Amino acid sequence: MTEAALTASHLTRVFDVSEPWLNRVIEGKPRRSLRAVDDIDFVVPRGGCLSLVGESGCGKSTVARLVTGLYSPSAGELRFAPGKGGKPLAAQMIFQDPYASLNPRWRVDAIIAEPLRELRLRDSEAAISARVAELLTTVGLSPTDGRKYPHEFSGGQRQRISIARALAGEPEFLICDEPTSALDVSVQAQILNLMRELQDKMGLTYLFISHDLSVVRHMSDRIAVMYLGRIVEEAPTEVLFATPRHPYTQLLLETIPNVRAPHRDRAVKGGEVPSPVNPPSGCTFHPRCPLADGRCKAERPAVLSWPDGSRTACHRVEEANGAPAGAAAGGAPQPSALRKSAEPIRAGLR
Repeated sequence: MTEAALTASHLTRVFDVSEPWLNRVIEGKPRRSLRAVDDIDFVVPRGGCLSLVGESGCGKSTVARLVTGLYSPSAGELRFAPGKGGKPLAAQMIFQDPYASLNPRWRVDAIIAEPLRELRLRDSEAAISARVAELLTTVGLSPTDGRKYPHEFSGGQRQRISIARALAGEPEFLICDEPTSALDVSVQAQILNLMRELQDKMGLTYLFISHDLSVVRHMSDRIAVMYLGRIVEEAPTEVLFATPRHPYTQLLLETIPNVRAPHRDRAVKGGEVPSPVNPPSGCTFHPRCPLADGRCKAERPAVLSWPDGSRTACHRVEEANGAPAGAAAGGAPQPSALRKSAEPIRAGLR
């Protein structure tokens, strides 16, 4: 078993989305809340990668902000394992949009040097400059690029700068919030290969956020599928792709383009994503699920663990397979063995 770098237990985040007080008094409207993250459990293995996937609005970016401390949990807890020297585990975030996450008025060397100065990781300006040059080289850029401004770079190069800035804080844990979604496919492959190389070289731990299962397959040890704030399925990567159990996971997998069968028949499941302010009763996926029955509409499914290391929250899966021995609701899984280093990702093979 691999040690856990981060354990989330019953993690919940609720936002107040009520109308202003005066509007509620005059119009008689009640308070309203949005459960962006709803009682979830997960484990990120040290030196590995857990990916959270799902459609927009499912709560995965809120999880990233909870982990970084930008939001505080409404309930539940996050437990980081001790880092180097027994100190708290250092974590940094790589943001989704490289065009918005870099200060356009600062030169690149100042952007990367800021964490070094704020955290006092180097004791002189010469040491800071040397570290900035080293980081630029590490991410595939030239030390001379430090004198340029962000607008002088392409999207992929800007994301490399964002990665260099994150590494400047000497983190052991990186939260990657859709770091390739704003990039072309060929550039996505370059950034993913870079991140895997850095993970193998530095022993980094990743929490990877994405809506694209074809991307996270190349990065992850485990994948957790979220829907309306809940984790509906979690499994080792190859198990999830080989035997997806939850109907929502199957729906996501059917959306992945297949270069070997571009015109294959795919069952199109109708329905819109419900409002998170007023989610459906029972299993929140039941309005879109072709297998839903009366129990799905009335009863929230428990999260059950299976012998192959996967977890699902689905009544129909439970009925079809039988509850596994010793299964319990809500428990986070033990961290699994880490993935082996793989061949470089090739652009276009999704």
